[in-house]
Amino acid sequence: MAMSPMMQEYCKTKEQYKDCILFYRLGDFYEMFFDDALLVTRELEITLTGKDCGLEERAPMCGVPYHAAETYINRLIERGHKVAICEQVEDPKKAKGLVKREVVRIVTPGTTLDAAALDETKNNYLMSIVSMEEHFGCAIADITTGDCFLTEVDKPQKLLDEINKFVPAEIICNDSFYMSNIDTDDLQNRLGICVFSLDSWYFDDELCRRTLKDHFHVGSLEGLGVGDYDCGIIAAGALFLYLKETQKTALSHMTTIRPYAAEKYMLIDSSSRRNLELVETLREKQKRGSLLWVLDKTKTAMGARTLRSMLEQPLINKASIEDRLNGIEELNNNAIDREEIREYLNPIYDLERLMTKISCKSANPRDLIAFRNSLEMIPYIKNIMGTFKSNLFKEAFEKMDDLQDLYQLV
Repeated sequence: MAMSPMMQEYCKTKEQYKDCILFYRLGDFYEMFFDDALLVTRELEITLTGKDCGLEERAPMCGVPYHAAETYINRLIERGHKVAICEQVEDPKKAKGLVKREVVRIVTPGTTLDAAALDETKNNYLMSIVSMEEHFGCAIADITTGDCFLTEVDKPQKLLDEINKFVPAEIICNDSFYMSNIDTDDLQNRLGICVFSLDSWYFDDELCRRTLKDHFHVGSLEGLGVGDYDCGIIAAGALFLYLKETQKTALSHMTTIRPYAAEKYMLIDSSSRRNLELVETLREKQKRGSLLWVLDKTKTAMGARTLRSMLEQPLINKASIEDRLNGIEELNNNAIDREEIREYLNPIYDLERLMTKISCKSANPRDLIAFRNSLEMIPYIKNIMGTFKSNLFKEAFEKMDDLQDLYQLV
């Protein structure tokens, strides 16, 4: 017996996205079939039905309304699955025969853009790790903010310390990573990190270098400052290949990649990090009661994330520490200016994540209004900063654009 034409198309698409749950758009619903349907009904406790599709037995099937799909997708992501979203890409009224469908994006734990699935006070990191003869290349990105870093370490323990520092939502790796004495079950069970290995072609040296040059529009990787990181370049290249494949966009908001030496910050090993209760308590794994909870009086989501990363990566360079302390001292001595800045920061939304939504073309009118209202505050903040004398503020003042042309445009 032959399958119906629509189911043949479904199977063709599913074949390309074997490791994902395929949300297949049919009218006002996303439908899942066969093994995907069995998995989704079990994970989300929704009703399993069947569909006649030309085979002897009805195909297992389940569906969710398209307008509520994000909620269901978030629940699947939380449980460590990837979801491929297949949309109708032509008007059903104009279609001759079957409506054309395409996978428009793949949602994974480290690449979700949905605000409801994210904690605004911390980054949602995706980490790419390549293990090569006792050496690890490591690239980390948060596509919701555009942050991107790379580094290299020479021992599994140091790599674990990096993983514990960033606690990514998702790790992508080459197969050798599984042979490197790192307990991936512990990463998944204790830290809740999803680990996916990618095919070896993602880690092809030449392809990775070309991917980074093309993305950052540079002739050589020395221009990005990452020329010395052979292993890190492969990890970063694989990361961008994976992001382009899942997001299906140009990722134009990701404009820099910052190399860092793990030694630039104070090395806090994994057990000290837990015992010091920097960002969560030892027993309940709650922010309440941690050092971050005591210190965090930030007014914006961007400030909360910055403070968190400062705590997780303390400076060790004396001049940088002095600059930071001088800035704090100046704020302490100017209570009126400080309170005025806090007041202007209050109405500012999460500009980093708003800009990502705008550049990924997923922003709605409400997002643009939030963007405009945030930009309105920048000149007032810049004005006050111009009166400060410490290096930190002087530098920030000189680099700061008040963006009023953009404010007027929006």
